[in-house]
Amino acid sequence: MQYRQFGPTKKKVAVIGQGTWNLEQEDRAQALAALQVGLDLGMNHIDTAEMYGSGKVEELVAEAIAGRRNEVFLVSKVLPENASREGTVRACEKSLGRLRTDRLDCYLLHWRGEYALEDTFAAFDQLHREGKILSWGVSNFDVADLNEALEIIGTIDEGSLVCNQVLYHLKERAIEHAVIPWCDERGLAVVAYSPFGSGDFPDGRTREGRVLQEIAAAHDGTPRQVALSFLLARPSIFAIPKASKPAHLTDNAKAAGLRLNEEEIARIDQAFPRGPRPKELPTI
Repeated sequence: MQYRQFGPTKKKVAVIGQGTWNLEQEDRAQALAALQVGLDLGMNHIDTAEMYGSGKVEELVAEAIAGRRNEVFLVSKVLPENASREGTVRACEKSLGRLRTDRLDCYLLHWRGEYALEDTFAAFDQLHREGKILSWGVSNFDVADLNEALEIIGTIDEGSLVCNQVLYHLKERAIEHAVIPWCDERGLAVVAYSPFGSGDFPDGRTREGRVLQEIAAAHDGTPRQVALSFLLARPSIFAIPKASKPAHLTDNAKAAGLRLNEEEIARIDQAFPRGPRPKELPTI
């Protein structure tokens, strides 16, 4: 596994982590085994949220990491409807209870809602001072949102705004226009969720899918490994694909060792153009 410093934190985090969205819908024993296999493979970044299964996924993660908490870079998220100052603190404490831990390595605002960012960030600061979160970040923020966040906090450090978690896959490269450059300039981590799309990964019957297959064959790999390698070529990117089966975890982990050459990167870039600059980010 390959590791990078996670934004301004001093933590070394696996470039390929484990997403858990909708994991409650999978076979529980198999999902539990997959999370544990991921840890065995060095995929120490586990991302969850209070929204996922209304807390059931956090409980599943707690079982998976029992006795191994210190191996894990653990991330959860507060829903925007809970993101008042008092509500954020309560939500975090409930997540900690479900996760059976005394701290989160990073706590995110899942997306913007009606509560003022000042109130949410004040709660994050309180939780950080109390040692309940070691850092915090945001999710689904575009550049305007990020500028507003920076104006509120003033400076970025290892305990404050450390990452932006956003949708990023071969068919959705909008963040390359402005969001990634903004984060790169300020040293933030960019976490790619749904890096294979949401059930829309290109297959070999399409022109795009054949490009991935041909490149994968040259590396004795798989198209999904090629896709992950392409996204991770930028040094600020971390990916958190969901995998509910141990075999999928193993496949994902191998992508960390796949190195694309310039010609292969150019072929993928041509097959999956990033398209026009969007007015705003999609939100999931």
